[in-house]
Amino acid sequence: MSPRPRGFDLDDALDAAMATFWDKGYAGTSAQDLVDSTGLGRGSLYNTFHSKRGLFDAALRRYDEECTRKLVTLLEEGEGPARERIRAVLTSVVEEETAETPAHRGCLVVNTAMELAGRDPEITEHVRRTFARIRTALRVCIEQGQRDGSMPEATDPPALALYLLNSMYGLRVLGKVGDRATLTSLVDRILSPQP
Repeated sequence: MSPRPRGFDLDDALDAAMATFWDKGYAGTSAQDLVDSTGLGRGSLYNTFHSKRGLFDAALRRYDEECTRKLVTLLEEGEGPARERIRAVLTSVVEEETAETPAHRGCLVVNTAMELAGRDPEITEHVRRTFARIRTALRVCIEQGQRDGSMPEATDPPALALYLLNSMYGLRVLGKVGDRATLTSLVDRILSPQP
């Protein structure tokens, strides 16, 4: 006998749960918040994800599939020289963080790192993998930039990739309190020859 269908769209449920965790954090999100945001009963949620933590882990993976992949794709497949692709990534961060809705959310991975990493080994490893994925894409883009002439040949790609990763997430944190003009000027500074 085949299992009975869930009767709900898994992606829609994950998107709703992801938004709730993103807005309230893991500890600040109650089971009722998840019921309210997804429109599903507790039984459906727990039968599918087994626990609040299981749903959070799935929502975090969903974030990586959607948001992290978008940044990596922009670096790997965006138009123009490598330096302009890096600028496009940093500019997209500024635009996201200064958008009116949803305002000042930051990055779900960074928010999670600040709330749970260091205390939760599985979350710590997830955050490390996400950061490593973006850092690798930055390093490859920098190396392409050295070949296309948009990045200085003397630059150490792994070191610059780490600097850019740190700067990108710094923009996300500052975006919680900063304004677009300030963050845009920081993008110019980050990309200046002598940061």
